[in-house]
Amino acid sequence: MTIDIKISEVGPRDGLQSIQRVMPTEDKKVWLQALFDAGIPEIEVGSFVPASLLPQMADTAEIVRFATGLNGLVVAVLVPNLTGLKNAVEAGAHKVSIPFSMSETHSMKNVRKNHAEMLDEVGRCIGFLQTLPEENRPRFEVGLSTAFGCTLEGPVPEARVIKMAAAVVELGADEVGLSDTTGYGNPQQLKRLAQGIWRACGTEKMSGVHLHNTRGQGLANALMAVELGFTTIDSSLGGIGGCPFAPGASGNIVTEDLVWMLESMGLNTGIDLPKLLATREIVEKALPGEPLYGFLAAAGLPLQSPHDSKHG
Repeated sequence: MTIDIKISEVGPRDGLQSIQRVMPTEDKKVWLQALFDAGIPEIEVGSFVPASLLPQMADTAEIVRFATGLNGLVVAVLVPNLTGLKNAVEAGAHKVSIPFSMSETHSMKNVRKNHAEMLDEVGRCIGFLQTLPEENRPRFEVGLSTAFGCTLEGPVPEARVIKMAAAVVELGADEVGLSDTTGYGNPQQLKRLAQGIWRACGTEKMSGVHLHNTRGQGLANALMAVELGFTTIDSSLGGIGGCPFAPGASGNIVTEDLVWMLESMGLNTGIDLPKLLATREIVEKALPGEPLYGFLAAAGLPLQSPHDSKHG
């Protein structure tokens, strides 16, 4: 069956970078295998940042090499700069995202670069990728983080987000991703930003959205994203994750709840919900005491779930 909405699981990166405990490498591999077996088509498996800054991500190269052995899985990673990109390419990642914060205050905290410096960094990354044979070139996305507002700076002008999206597309980025890093977004704001970016850059340059549930708007925004035509939505198993440099920001959309909503609407995600719910047990065992979220896990699947009616 054709997948209507692709779920990009970000828990192994966004989730793990936001907690103090370091998940053992072997536990990460078991988690990734379970996600893959449940039908998750894309996983952001880690980030190439210095281990001194994020020890949770120290094994990302090994994790990428493992994940690329899962036939058919799109292996995504986050990089902060050209050095990280080179490491991602060497490890064999299929998709690379660089965060470009639309709040300059957050950008300085997160990657120690202002907007002009980030545009230069994006340009260097694209220049490097253009030197590679096409078969060795990962898809390069610029994530427009804090696009909906910033806990450090406050409101972020929508015109700025659209302008920066157009600037990185002009530099040669394959795509941009719209990111509600701090959970400030609402459906109408998402609609304005998406339509503005598509007008400026073309609809083919933005198909994915990264939403947080910090203020309870995650699924409402996801529903708007579907109605607008986004085809990829980021989420995190158990809702773990956030941003360590955005005070108060925690909680990605819960993957299980998102899949339940989409499948209930008759949209195919290709994901086996019972297997996905069972995967929570792996994370709970590997991260004892860490809170996991989600309404579906608490309530359980109904006797006749949308997954059962469509696939069984």
